Amino acid sequence: MTDIFIGNQTYFPEITRKIPFEGIESDSPLAFKFYDEDKVIAGKTMKEHLRFSACYWHTFCGKGSDPFGPGTQNYPWDAVNDPMTAAKHKLDAAFEFFSKLGVPYYCFHDRDLAPEGTSPIDSENRLMELADMARERQNATGVRLLWGTANLFSHPRYMNGAATNPDFNVLAHAGSQVKSALDATIALDGENYVFWGGREGYTSLLNTRTDIEIENMARFLQAARDYGRACGFTGTFLIEPKPMEPMKHQYDFDAQTVIGFLRHHGLENDFKLNIEANHATLASHTFSHELQMSVDAGLLGSIDANRGDPQNGWDTDQFPTDIYDTTQAMMVLLSAGGFQSGGLNFDAKLRRESTDLEDMFVAHIGGMDAFARGLEVADYLLNKTDLKVRKTLRYSSFSHGKGADFQMGKLSLRQLFSHAESMGELKQTSGKQEYLENLINQALVRA
Repeated sequence: MTDIFIGNQTYFPEITRKIPFEGIESDSPLAFKFYDEDKVIAGKTMKEHLRFSACYWHTFCGKGSDPFGPGTQNYPWDAVNDPMTAAKHKLDAAFEFFSKLGVPYYCFHDRDLAPEGTSPIDSENRLMELADMARERQNATGVRLLWGTANLFSHPRYMNGAATNPDFNVLAHAGSQVKSALDATIALDGENYVFWGGREGYTSLLNTRTDIEIENMARFLQAARDYGRACGFTGTFLIEPKPMEPMKHQYDFDAQTVIGFLRHHGLENDFKLNIEANHATLASHTFSHELQMSVDAGLLGSIDANRGDPQNGWDTDQFPTDIYDTTQAMMVLLSAGGFQSGGLNFDAKLRRESTDLEDMFVAHIGGMDAFARGLEVADYLLNKTDLKVRKTLRYSSFSHGKGADFQMGKLSLRQLFSHAESMGELKQTSGKQEYLENLINQALVRA
C-alpha cells in the first residue's frame, strides 16, 4: 500500500490517516485491535494470510433500502445526476476508502463500476472507460483487483435466469456481459473471475426443463473459460454456491452440489468455489463445513466474508463479528495451506439504521479484527493444543493393518465380514466433542 489516495475531492475528510493498529487496549472505534498486518503467524504476515478485500456493491452502491422502504444512506458521491459522472465520483471515493482502510484488494460487478448503456457495445465502452480509470487508481494506491464479475440478476431481462434462461436471446445478452466483464477483469489484472448464479434456478417444474437449463449453464461456463483463456486470463474462475433466494431452487445449492457439477462437466481444472458464510447458513450448513467440503475436493478458491441472522431466513449480509465462527473457518484454511489466489472479501453491508460515513470504516474494522483474531486462535489450536493429535488418533485404525488395506481398496465385502466376525464386540471410543469445544473457548482467552 502506498500513499492514501485522494482524487479531486475528499469523501471521508474525518479519516485523515490510514486506519492504525493500536491493540486491545485501544478504545478508538477507528483502530484495529487484532489486525496487525505485519504480525507473522505460521510463517506469513496477517496481511498475506487474510488477503482482505472490500466489495464495491454493498459498500458504494447500496443505500440501505429493503423490501419495505427506500434507502436511508445518502453518500456524497451519489449527489450527481449524470450516471457516468456519478460513477467516476464513486470510483474516487472507493479508492480513498480502500487506501484509508488498508485493504489490499477490492471486488466489483460490472454494473457497480459503470452504468449500463443503450446496447452491449455502449455498455462495454462505459465499463472499459471506468476500468481505465480504476487501473490508474490501482497504480496510485497498490490496491489490486481480487475478482470481477457480471451482474446477471438485477435487470428485468434476467427474471428467468441468465445462462439458464429459457430464451436463447437472453442467454446471448448474458454472454455479452460476461465477455465485457472478463475484458475489464483482465485489463485490471484481476486474480479471479466469479460467477454468482443469482437467478440460475427455477420456481416451478410445471414450466421448466431442468435438463436443458443445467446443460446450458455448463456450456455457458465452458464458453466463458475458453474466451478468458484465449485472451490471456490465467487466474481462477470461481462459482459461488447459494441454495435459494431469489429463486426457489438454485442449481448451485451448496459446495457439494457445485463440486459434483464441475466434475460432471469437466470444469474442475479451471473452476473453484467462492464460499459465502451467509449462503452456507441458508443451505443449513455451517461456514466451516462448506469450506471443508471445498478443501477436501481441492476446490476452495476464495471466501465472501459475512454472516447471517439465525432468526431470519434471508441473505442479510451482516459484517462478521463472531470470533468462534471465524476461528473455525481459519482452522480449515490454515490446515489446507491458506489461499492460493483467493482472499477474504467482505460481501457485507451496513444495517439500514447505520447512516454515518464513519460506519463504513467501523464495520470493516470489526470484520477484519474478527478474522485476525480467528487466525491467531486457529494457529494456537493447531499448534499448541492436542486438537490435531486427537483427530489423527481418532482415525488411526486406517493407518495400519486391515484398515490400511481397506483404504488402499484391497478388501472385499466378504473380507470385511470375516474381520468383523473375528473381533467380537467392540469397545466404545469417545469423540470428546465437548472437550474440543472447551479447547476453543480456552484458546479465545489464551492465544
